[in-house]
Amino acid sequence: MRLNALENTLEGLVLPNDIDVNGHMNNGRFMTICDLNRIDLFIRTGLARIMLRRKWMPIISYHDMSYYKSLKLGQRYRCNMSMERWDEKYFYMRHRFTNPSGAIVAEGVSRAVIRGKDGVIPPEEVVAAVEAYQQLSTEKPSAK
Repeated sequence: MRLNALENTLEGLVLPNDIDVNGHMNNGRFMTICDLNRIDLFIRTGLARIMLRRKWMPIISYHDMSYYKSLKLGQRYRCNMSMERWDEKYFYMRHRFTNPSGAIVAEGVSRAVIRGKDGVIPPEEVVAAVEAYQQLSTEKPSAK
């Protein structure tokens, strides 16, 4: 997964532990799925390995979700996450949950930083580290 295509999709099924007292998927579970989607993206881009090596931590500083429809027990769903942009401090992501018919169930946005032992790592440094990692992982050894 390259930096010019920062989208990730997870598909899921509403399980009994996802349900709240109203009989639909709990709002906290939506947030957890967003977290899992980000982690999957970190793994696919190589950022997870970089963060482990450098002792960096991803931190969500803001998350907002709007809910339009319910997801009931046993219902399938899809969660699409896209990295919309970054600035001098934050990464900005969009999250969209859809049901099997394609109807939007919930949409949200989040803002995150990558933090190291000395504070927030500028996104440009994070992006450069991922690009370097991806370059190294795609280079083939010479035939010497």
